[in-house]
Amino acid sequence: MNKVTCDLTVSLDGFLAGPDQSLSEPLGKGGESLHRWMFEEPEANAEAIQGILSAGAYIMGRNMFAGPGPIAWAADWRGWWGEEPPYHAPVFVLTHHPRPPLEMGGGTTFHFVADGVGSALAQARAAAGERDVAVAGGADTARQFLSAGLIDELRLHISPLILGGGTRLLDGVGNLTLEPTEVSGTGLVTHVRYRVVR
Repeated sequence: MNKVTCDLTVSLDGFLAGPDQSLSEPLGKGGESLHRWMFEEPEANAEAIQGILSAGAYIMGRNMFAGPGPIAWAADWRGWWGEEPPYHAPVFVLTHHPRPPLEMGGGTTFHFVADGVGSALAQARAAAGERDVAVAGGADTARQFLSAGLIDELRLHISPLILGGGTRLLDGVGNLTLEPTEVSGTGLVTHVRYRVVR
């Protein structure tokens, strides 16, 4: 059976996004700086980036697709990712506002799942074939999967940045046992790979 992974970039104080997330600042104040390692040091971090983009299917929350807020997005809204998102695979979006699948360039199709994490995971596993399924985020989606014991490998990319507020990854997850299996990094990030012990 395919493995379920989760790659997330966090600040030193445990935030995935800064405070005051909005449509104009979807990662909140200072949140964009978390991902400097991907854009300023892509060659030095090539293995980690390849790991993020190698899944056969992805799962994300509605905020990661379309931005913060509980209301339904406009029917013509095609998400944050531009016309050719980086996934190049099926992406299953957890939402309370289902809509028809949205085909994008490069092989990415967003599927909107309104019946919970179990359904999203079953659909992603079927779509991924023998390849891994990646829980892409955001924080609430990752917490739901971690709390349900559905993630096999958590890969944290720790940015040497203090956000001081925003959206934390592990709040409310409960008793989680992680076994570090690999550590690497550069001046802009420390990559820590954990096996989730059940």
